[in-house]
Amino acid sequence: MTSAPRTASGSPIRVVVAKPGLDGHDRGAKVVARALRDAGIEVVYTGLHQTPEQIVETAIQEDADIVGLSVLSGAHLTLFQAVLDQLAAHDASDIVVFGGGIIPDGDIPALEAMGVAKIFTPGTTTQSIVDWVVSRVGAPA
Repeated sequence: MTSAPRTASGSPIRVVVAKPGLDGHDRGAKVVARALRDAGIEVVYTGLHQTPEQIVETAIQEDADIVGLSVLSGAHLTLFQAVLDQLAAHDASDIVVFGGGIIPDGDIPALEAMGVAKIFTPGTTTQSIVDWVVSRVGAPA
C-alpha cells in the first residue's frame, strides 16, 4: 500500500476545492476533489456560490497548502484575482492557487502573471491534476 502524499514538513497535503461566484455547475470540481482524495490527499470541498473571502477563510482555517478553483462563469480573471488579494490581505500568500474550468487559452498568461500557479482546461486528466498537486506541494519522493 502506498502512503499518502505529504508536504516537506511531513503533514498530509491539504487542498481546498472551491466554486467561487454564482456558477452552479460543480461536477468538475467534485470529480477533481474525488481524484485528489482517492490519491490520499486531504480535501475540503466548500460547495457552490462561495465568495473569495469565504474561500480564503476556509483555506486558512483548514491549514490548506493549496486552493483549487473551478470557474465556468467567465468571471475567472476577477475571481482568481479576488482570491489572491484575500490571501495577501490575510498574510497567506504561501497558499498555492490553481484552477480550471472554461477558461480561454488567451487568458491563461494573465492568470499566471497575477500569481495563479496552474490552469487546467477541459480534457485534462484527473491523474495529471493529482500528479501536479503532489509535485507542487508534496515532499520529494
